Amino acid sequence: MHIHILGICGTFMGGLATLARGLGHKVTGSDLNVYPPMSTLLEEQGIEIIQGFDVAQLKPQPDVVVIGNALSRGNPAVEHVLNNNIPYTSGPQWLAEHVLQQRWVLGVAGTHGKTTTSSMLAWILEANGMKPGFLIGGVAKNFGVSASLGESDFFVIEADEYDTAFFDKRSKFVHYHPRTVILNNLEFDHADIFSDIKAIQTQFHHLIRIVPENGLVIYPQDEKYLSEVLQQGCWTPTAVFSDNEKTEADWQCHAIKDDYSQFEVIYQNKNLGMVKWELIGRHNMFNGLAAIIAARHIGITPNYAIETLAKFEGIKRRMEVRGVVNDITVYDDFAHHPTAIKTTLDGLRRQVGASRIIAVLEPRSNTMKQGVHAKTLADSLQLADCVFALQADNLQWDLAESFKVLKHSNVESRVDVLLDKLVAMVKPGDHVLIMSNGGFAGIHQKLLNMLN
Repeated sequence: MHIHILGICGTFMGGLATLARGLGHKVTGSDLNVYPPMSTLLEEQGIEIIQGFDVAQLKPQPDVVVIGNALSRGNPAVEHVLNNNIPYTSGPQWLAEHVLQQRWVLGVAGTHGKTTTSSMLAWILEANGMKPGFLIGGVAKNFGVSASLGESDFFVIEADEYDTAFFDKRSKFVHYHPRTVILNNLEFDHADIFSDIKAIQTQFHHLIRIVPENGLVIYPQDEKYLSEVLQQGCWTPTAVFSDNEKTEADWQCHAIKDDYSQFEVIYQNKNLGMVKWELIGRHNMFNGLAAIIAARHIGITPNYAIETLAKFEGIKRRMEVRGVVNDITVYDDFAHHPTAIKTTLDGLRRQVGASRIIAVLEPRSNTMKQGVHAKTLADSLQLADCVFALQADNLQWDLAESFKVLKHSNVESRVDVLLDKLVAMVKPGDHVLIMSNGGFAGIHQKLLNMLN
């Protein structure tokens, strides 16, 4: 079968292309921006990638066109598909029909931590001989890829709440029919498709409705919006976790080190062991515990999962050290929501103590652009000693005005000017935390080059 993918260079669609190729299909695809590393990874697998959406790419006609959720009516390739009755589907629907059927799907959902938690879970399964398939919205360093068919009935997937396609406005995760579900958290995000938090909660309850009676729903106790979702009805056993000893949650995690690089795992008041790893932050402690609970659901005992997490190497672009020059450490992190920014800074502050942290931020998500977080972003950056931020043309609110409450901040409209000012102020011992869910004009390597 010849499958052509419109919007192939996103992490999800690129991973789907990898899975389709692994099943023996001929796979081609196109995107508006074709660039490494995804383009290189796909081409190495014999997948032809075309720049842009000219209709010539659909001649000869493929057997089916998979349309990414970034494409909409008016796109020339989309219009050609519709005008000529070419069979088409969405990425999540194709995945459900050709990869996930008859498999035990373990889905990881939530506003934050999906990529990290699903990577942890896939690694626990892999290291304990389960040989799972997986599709993750990032590259786990333990695997080096974002997707694999695996060799067993188990499949770990990052279960995203974003919509499926222009012709299917349900969240992606309702297509996956998971038996084991982790719900990390729930906050308002994706303001481009959700009107308010209740709209997101509706989609999460659609997910809860299809988890079978022999499945498991795993979630933290003190998440208000998640609790409200579950109160609407849940027909599946649940596993609740917390780090508050005063709660009645069966699963507990207690930090041993202040930066959360060591923590105890407790089930029904019994200490099951201690996780010692390179990761930091309370959010990662919760991610790790959720993965341990999910692995137990398919038969991996917690002590084995705990041992495995000690060897978890993390995710590219999640507090990834990009380089150290003149004792100045440069990090790359994906954080783009105030809660994620705050927890990331908290973990780093606990690790580096009184050393200076310089936060460099590109607010580029659709929610950020619309100013939904205008009143909370500055507060999330309080633990940084200095903040640099990019005021892009498409940002619909004034960063400088919002950041007046910060002690030291610099807002620039050009990356090159921002870099010049950043280089002028950094000194040995500093930690430069660069946060963006995009490429940020290659600022990480440019900074390292200038420091050299």
